[in-house]
Order: sequence, then structure tokens, then C-alpha cells
Amino acid sequence: MEIHEALYTTRMMRRLRPDPIPLDTQARILDAAVRAPNGGNTQRWHFLAVDDPELKRALAQLFREARAVEYEKFAGGMGPMAAPAPGADPTQHAETMRRIKGSGDYLADHFEDVPLLLFVFAIDDLGGANIYPAIWSALLAARAEGVGGVMTMVLRNVEDRISEMLGVPVADGWKMSAMLALGYPRGIWGVAANRRPVQEVSSRNRWGTPFGVDVPEPPWPHDYLAPDLATVG
Repeated sequence: MEIHEALYTTRMMRRLRPDPIPLDTQARILDAAVRAPNGGNTQRWHFLAVDDPELKRALAQLFREARAVEYEKFAGGMGPMAAPAPGADPTQHAETMRRIKGSGDYLADHFEDVPLLLFVFAIDDLGGANIYPAIWSALLAARAEGVGGVMTMVLRNVEDRISEMLGVPVADGWKMSAMLALGYPRGIWGVAANRRPVQEVSSRNRWGTPFGVDVPEPPWPHDYLAPDLATVG
């Protein structure tokens, strides 16, 4: 797959088929992840793959609990996505969040059917500088394999119980960074259409100074449809 196709069409996919992901495919995804840059090449990461049905059922209950806590925060106006970013359209933000909640509801309702849960742990991660490149590499590699996925941090609301359930050696400093739900998507890949253009979110040399070029349309030539988040995300 050409790199720009992967970059432009890798989306968070929450509606996933239950079909298992072959082990050799999983291996290629994780091998791409461990090639990601990280500070001092210390590789302070650990990837825990979960595909045991009984364990997934137990984790599903925790996911639903943790998600309920998250939406209580949203209802109270708290959390990183409760309000639109400065300059963004509040109406569009509300609609986007409605659609994301819909696809998130689907994930919560079908959590047990997700073929692969990939828990990502790190030590002394400096705000994610070391682990997030690896996570994004995993998602891009998955895209190249036709595998969709979504990164979620909602389970950090019940991290102690997750760590106990999975036998994580927390005394050694390991902390959960995120979880990836991975599977073959039910929807279509597509270039995101609801993005503010480069010139609206970029400056040059000093905040607020024009970036210097307008990008009215994606410069990557493509014939992908802009997908509906209500059916794809």
C-alpha cells in the first residue's frame, strides 16, 4: 500500500467483524509497531494481545463500566472532548460527538466479538512520546493488512482492575497507555471530510501569522468516498 493512501484513509473503526485475525498478520502489525522511534531506543513498551473469549467477556463488563464513567464526565462538561477546540464549529462538534457515541455504543455492545484486543503498556513514557508512535505504526500496519481498529483510553478509568485481571507487574512501573480493538471492518475506508484546512490550524514563525499556503482540498489524488461516521467509525 502506498504510504499516502495509508495516511489519508486510516480511520478509527469501531464496527468490526468477529472474524479472527491470523497470527502471521498480527505478527506483521506488531513488528511494524516495534520499529517505531522511541527515546534512547529504550523500547519501554509491552503489547499484550487478548483473544481468549472468557477474558474478553470479563473485559467487556469493565469497558462498559469505564465508558459510563466517561460519559458522566462529558455530561458534566468535563473531559478533553466535552467542548470544541477554539475556533471550531460547536454545531459540527456536537454532531461529530453524537456520531462517535453511536459507533462507540456499537463497540460497547459487541465488545466480546472483537477478535483482538491489544493492550499497550509503557514505563516512564514522558507523556506518550515513546509509545504513541508505536501505536500509530500499529494502526497504519493494520490498515495495510485490511484490518481496522480504534484506540481507546477509556479503560484507564478502571486501570487497577485491568492490571489485576491481566497480571500486569505494576510494581515494576508498567502503566496502561491505551487499548486497541482490532478486526476486519464492517464499513469502508475513506478520506476524512470534516477537517479544518491546514491554513486555519497552522501558523509560521509566530502564533497567528499566516502559514503561507492554502490547502483547500487534500493534495493526495484519490477516489475514496468521504465516509459517514455514523456507519463507519
